[in-house]
Amino acid sequence: MKLWTAIAAALAMLTGCATGPSAGGWIALFDGSNTKQWYDIGGGNWRIEGGVLVADGKKGKDNAFLVTNDFYKDFQLKAEFWVSDDANSGVYMRCGNPEVINDKVCYEANIFDQRKDPTYGTGALVHIAKVEPMPKAGGKWNTYDITLKGDHIVLVLNGQKTVDVRNRAFSDGRIALQYAAGVVKFRKVEIKRL
Repeated sequence: MKLWTAIAAALAMLTGCATGPSAGGWIALFDGSNTKQWYDIGGGNWRIEGGVLVADGKKGKDNAFLVTNDFYKDFQLKAEFWVSDDANSGVYMRCGNPEVINDKVCYEANIFDQRKDPTYGTGALVHIAKVEPMPKAGGKWNTYDITLKGDHIVLVLNGQKTVDVRNRAFSDGRIALQYAAGVVKFRKVEIKRL
């Protein structure tokens, strides 16, 4: 009898350790411990330092990305990030072809304070929804709360809504974190399917 009790207790503990959605439906894409939910394209030097995902260099001239293993259609994504003043980064969404990621084949929630055309800089949805005035993200921790449901796209940067638009260009795909320049850090990325 004691053996069965011990087995039942062990199974209960293992069930509690299983990964997956939390009670609120949130899934950790990055929790500070590993990048199992992602794969690397473009040769960025992504690494984990003290529970923070960091990139500050890449091989070649092309942008580097961490791309989710799974496809997402309708979702809410929350990301905490820090960038240097000269950084060029972004959160790409609904990327249908994970080998071709750019702002013409995916939605991009931009993180780029020094963009030459600031209308699509930090807080904007590149080529779709401008932001004015452009908020600055450099040198501090920031939060992005991004919601895509059908054709409705909402970006909230540091509690301030910067984009609320309807667009049908891309229906589903992977999510990608971009590294193009400067120093880019993410300490928490989570998603909830809607």
